Amino acid sequence: MSTTVQDIIKNKAKEIAQEVIEIRHHLHSNPELSFLEFETAEFVESYLQSLGLHTHRISETGVWAMIEGKKTGKTVGLRADLDALPIEEQSKKSYVSQNKGVMHACGHDVHTACLLGAAKILTQLKDQLSGNVKLIFQPGEEKLPGGASLLIKEGILSNPPVDFMIGQHVMPLIKTGNVGFRKGLYMASTDEIYITITGKGGHGAMPHMGVDPIAVSAAIITNLQQIVSRKASPIIPTVLSFGKINSEGGATNIIPNRVFIEGTLRTLDESWRSNAKSLIVSMAEQIASSFGAQAEVNIVNGYPYLKNEEKLTQQMSDFAQLFLGQSQVETLDIWMAAEDFAYYSQQVPSCFYRLGTRNEEKGITKPVHTNGFDVDEEALETGTGLMAFLAYQCLNN
Repeated sequence: MSTTVQDIIKNKAKEIAQEVIEIRHHLHSNPELSFLEFETAEFVESYLQSLGLHTHRISETGVWAMIEGKKTGKTVGLRADLDALPIEEQSKKSYVSQNKGVMHACGHDVHTACLLGAAKILTQLKDQLSGNVKLIFQPGEEKLPGGASLLIKEGILSNPPVDFMIGQHVMPLIKTGNVGFRKGLYMASTDEIYITITGKGGHGAMPHMGVDPIAVSAAIITNLQQIVSRKASPIIPTVLSFGKINSEGGATNIIPNRVFIEGTLRTLDESWRSNAKSLIVSMAEQIASSFGAQAEVNIVNGYPYLKNEEKLTQQMSDFAQLFLGQSQVETLDIWMAAEDFAYYSQQVPSCFYRLGTRNEEKGITKPVHTNGFDVDEEALETGTGLMAFLAYQCLNN
């Protein structure tokens, strides 16, 4: 019986599985914040150069390299993100973060380790590739304006032009060994909302002598939800959430002068997104004015929505079933979180899929962006092999 390419890649992924885990441990122990990934970039460069690849810096802490196939063809981009989060890790693992207050709590260490492993496999198979693999290690996924947007401006999708983009992200809701795909609209746009309410402070026993910005803020937060429930089309997913409210001074018996509110708007339609932001500004200003207060609204534009190109994503899902087995490939629901991979999806046909990392028997169930997040490291073999296989199939089929 002849050996198939999936068997070859599976075997290679198994052979380097421990090496990929050790890479992940190094990255996890040495996390760096967005756009400050200098040591991480140097580590990535050194590893890629050890594979005989010529590396390039982009946007200071971004790294890219090219695997050129023996035959001419298209170019597929494989992306991993390098940055960590400002979270103090709570773990007794040997690879716990050594950088106080910084943690790989979103799995970017896994993404980078898997892509380095995939690079090693694909380098060994380059004579069989019909086209090029552009390896993209980007900074700043966790912080606006998003490293992807900067890399695109600096030409990462050109010279040679990238025909397809593939990205992989950990998912602690999916068990290890499984992956998830979704065609079409997948992840939401995200905008940051900052509202300052200015009233007139005074004694809590004499509210009629001032303008209470606390009461105004409550009215604004409550009424802005009407934008979602009564202004948004029921068929357009929309989330408006406020996660922070502070006052300037104030106490049990002191009405403050100002209140500061912070929140987020997320949706999956760019036209409605623009309209909703205008409604937030006008409604907040009008409500504040009706109380005799003033509302200053600042909305910082975030990432666009992420759309997986349907034909490409179906093909990648089919290839994943071939590589892993049909039962190990799941169909994802819409996810209202945001990802700056969306910038790539707005430019070229793209597929962003999920790598399962959950293992309830091992107690590995914590969500991303928490201080106890970790992954079942058996997932790294899956992530390494699958990314290499998808790139191979994308070029050769």
